[in-house]
Amino acid sequence: MASESSRIVSAWRPPVSGVVEVFHARFTEYAYPMHVHDAWTLLIVDTGAVRYDLDRHEHGTPHDTVSLLPPHVPHNGSPVSPEGFRKRVLYLDGTYLGDELIGAAVDRPDLRDPLLRRRVGQVHGALLRSGDELEAESRLLFVGERLREHLRGGDGGSRPADPALARRLRELLDERVVEGIALREAASLTGSHPAHLVRAFSAAYGIAPHQYLTSLRVGRARRLLLEGRSPGEVAVAAGFYDQSHLTRHFRRLVGVPPGRYRQGSRGRSFGS
Repeated sequence: MASESSRIVSAWRPPVSGVVEVFHARFTEYAYPMHVHDAWTLLIVDTGAVRYDLDRHEHGTPHDTVSLLPPHVPHNGSPVSPEGFRKRVLYLDGTYLGDELIGAAVDRPDLRDPLLRRRVGQVHGALLRSGDELEAESRLLFVGERLREHLRGGDGGSRPADPALARRLRELLDERVVEGIALREAASLTGSHPAHLVRAFSAAYGIAPHQYLTSLRVGRARRLLLEGRSPGEVAVAAGFYDQSHLTRHFRRLVGVPPGRYRQGSRGRSFGS
């Protein structure tokens, strides 16, 4: 029997629409018995590989594969080698992709798609950072679109530019710099689909909505720092989750952390 020390797990439920649970795990000896989920299981393996049975057929998950297991269909799972595996899983709401796609997912659960795998990894990266939920939600929308393309066997096509829609989203973001807005709420207010809303905005302004909002928040933080307010106070006032969240984005966009920027505003040199 596998020891508890052979299992390292981290699990949480983020405030992101459609995500029921995020699950990161490192298993060396443990094997899952047959079981079901009431959610879609979106799985990537970072090291090692997993062997599993789905609908009485054996499948595998090498590191370049994205696996999508549909809800209510029994499956198991075990490491391919003694070294075990490290995986990252998104459990998506059972209605996320629609019951009509369950059959296609049963037939083709393992998807060899480098772009999809990279995008799934980007979602996980955003979910690890408190305060970046808008980015996670945006990236997840495009993951969902690509999954549907695979399951439906099409290329997804393209949507025409919609500058008026992009402008309406920009106005919403301008109005809610501090409190922010979820994409699904923005889509409801603009009468559009969330993915189309993001595409229209990105096409019109050359930047994703979450990047635009972060830029506005950093600009607001700069002004507040120049007034002499502390980085901790500025973080909340500018709409960031905490000072660490502010520092990460401020350093990336300005080149120095907020504390050093504040010092420079009093006549000190930033240095090289």
